[in-house]
Amino acid sequence: MFWKFDLHTSSHIDKLLDKDDVTLRELMEEEDVLQECKAQNRRLLLFLSQEHCMRELVHLVIREPPEDVEEEFRFKFPNVACELLTSDASQINDKLGGDETLLETLYSFLEQEPPLNPLLASFFSKTVGNLIARKTEQVIAFLRKKDGFIGLVLKHMDTSAMMDLILRLISCVEPAPLRQEVLVWLNEERLTQRLVELNRAGHDEERQSNAAQTLCDMIRLSRDQALQYQETPELDPLLAVLESPETVEELLKTMFEGEKNESCILNGTQVLLTLLETRRPGVEGLMDLCSQGFERSYTVNSGVLRGIQPHLKDFHQVLLDPPKKSAILTTIGVLEEPLGNARLHIARLVASLLQSSTGSISQELCRLNTMAVLLDLFFKYTWNNFLHFQVELCVAAVLSHSGQEEKPQDGLEKEAEERAQSSATDAPETSGHGVLVAHLFQNCRLVQRILDAWEENDKIQAEGGMRRGYMGHLTRIANTVVQNMAKGPVQAQISNLIKELPEDCRGRWESFVDETLTETNRRNTVDLVSTHNLHSSSEDDDMEGPFPNELSLQQAFSDYQIQQMTANFVDQFGFNDEEFAEHDENINATFDRIAEINFNVDADDISANSAAFEACCKERIQQFDDNEEEEDIWEDKEINYATKVKSRMRFGVSRTADNSPRSDVENGEQDRSCDSDEEEEEEEEEDEEEGPTDPTITENNKNKSPAEGNEAEFPEAADSGWTAGFEDLGNAQAPAPCVVVDVGSSVWDTAARQNSAGESEDKGWATFSDFQPFC
Repeated sequence: MFWKFDLHTSSHIDKLLDKDDVTLRELMEEEDVLQECKAQNRRLLLFLSQEHCMRELVHLVIREPPEDVEEEFRFKFPNVACELLTSDASQINDKLGGDETLLETLYSFLEQEPPLNPLLASFFSKTVGNLIARKTEQVIAFLRKKDGFIGLVLKHMDTSAMMDLILRLISCVEPAPLRQEVLVWLNEERLTQRLVELNRAGHDEERQSNAAQTLCDMIRLSRDQALQYQETPELDPLLAVLESPETVEELLKTMFEGEKNESCILNGTQVLLTLLETRRPGVEGLMDLCSQGFERSYTVNSGVLRGIQPHLKDFHQVLLDPPKKSAILTTIGVLEEPLGNARLHIARLVASLLQSSTGSISQELCRLNTMAVLLDLFFKYTWNNFLHFQVELCVAAVLSHSGQEEKPQDGLEKEAEERAQSSATDAPETSGHGVLVAHLFQNCRLVQRILDAWEENDKIQAEGGMRRGYMGHLTRIANTVVQNMAKGPVQAQISNLIKELPEDCRGRWESFVDETLTETNRRNTVDLVSTHNLHSSSEDDDMEGPFPNELSLQQAFSDYQIQQMTANFVDQFGFNDEEFAEHDENINATFDRIAEINFNVDADDISANSAAFEACCKERIQQFDDNEEEEDIWEDKEINYATKVKSRMRFGVSRTADNSPRSDVENGEQDRSCDSDEEEEEEEEEDEEEGPTDPTITENNKNKSPAEGNEAEFPEAADSGWTAGFEDLGNAQAPAPCVVVDVGSSVWDTAARQNSAGESEDKGWATFSDFQPFC
């Protein structure tokens, strides 16, 4: 439709390009310059790709705009220039990527002293990133000739745009051989080690955070590309360095050397958590395996675990003595000693380490008593659900992983195996993971602490206090213990540990599981299908029917009857589900049993059920007045169609007398199916106002049946059926105000009418004065 009727108006860009002295600024002021550029407007692209225009566009991207310009317009032209340079027009890409002078001008932006303007830095990063993707060989060759390129990028790492530029170099280079060359080049420039070094105390927090985030993204991108290009024999050198024990060791030194710095601990722990990731959902813009039905799955490198294990004591010490934080005001009052992000991240790290199910790390955690400290924090910080969730994950990881699944990994697991052999037994309870399970029940007193905390919460609630914030997670921890004791990889060990509890504690636990926990689970279970308390989402929710509970009563009574009948049927005939399920093997067996059935109906049971049903009906159904005479609707009687005709109001027309069918004929009315008391009162009032058309007929009709009255008024009705009679409506009084009146038959009728003198009056034109006003 748009093109068919030529609704497309010609762009003002073409009119400007017709001018000999048009400038770049004039074109950039046009609102549709970007659309025309992306639409491959040939004349516009030829103009923009001229050398002086390209130079001005690059200058706009990297130079600070004048200070005297209003703030809302200062970065208008730099933004438009960046969009034009990255519009994916081949003429602009060829000109910018092939002209080394323009590249030098663009590169000069990095040679400024920090801090960079963050908005201009984003324009620069977007422009260079587009060139890396579109003119890869030329731009990579140019950057590799710059010895200080990586140093300048890291110098401005406090600007997040530099992080994006590094990730473009890692992920946007094609083909695969060239990408491998770039990765080798970045590794030779020691990119990973220099990013790790930025996490040391002394750098500003923004630089530390951007460096840590860059390392995390490098890990994920390298793993994704390793899965995407599995046919490539070369390993990713950046990922190999990141997962090496030396890099992990260097990262941990930046976290714990010198005075405790929460920013260093947070950023370093974030990198370690990324290295310990085993599964991750897809990322938009990268290889989306999830959309193809796959899930990213990685294995934890043993070098990462070997690097972390010696520093578990440092993490444990932070849990005991975190970086100092001032008191904060919360919704439940002042918190004198906040938990802090550092301890929360360490709890996440412990949960990830326990997921790896490494025996040596499990033994080290037992030696340090880390799980006991986490449980102390769990109950101390009543309202910190972030911490509660991480502790719950720790407990679940301990109880749901089997020590028999552990596989020796290099020297780390060999050391654990040697420790296990020194105990002169190979039972699962003596393995690293088995020791941690025993430690959780014996040293950490998990069962006793669950019972004590539950009883304390019940006491607080009984006194009118608030329910503890950890009760939901405590319920799930208790369920985890019960489930793994019933069916789990360390089922036997958990059962033995429960049996070893003191007799009073074991009795309390059994009573808790059988009564309290069962009742709590029942209350927490959502009944998805129920026949009771069903509410409609419509707007008729507030309307009540005459028997609001009748349907639920009938449903309940029917369910009861069905249950009784089914029970009696099974008791009498001995059928069960198994016999019906076996009919595939012997199809005649079921019918043979049916042939042997002797039906024996107990009349007493039927009478008892009938009596109960009748009593219920009498109780629920309203009793009607028996003294009131009521017409029997089932009585046989003569059908007479010539009944009294009552008029109805059509489009708001006022009704005439009851015995006058004239209004029915003129207005096309039908007999009313039901009349309310209000309608009858209105009809009586109108009858008194209008009066009968002929007193004689009305008086005669009083002594006749409805059929006879119609015959008196319409003599032909006795022979030829019911006939309409049109009579003068002149005597009818004007309708009451605010009533819409159908006067069409009287205003437009051209037939002769009888006036008061008996003479015919010919009306050929409409009388508009006869129209009545609307309300």
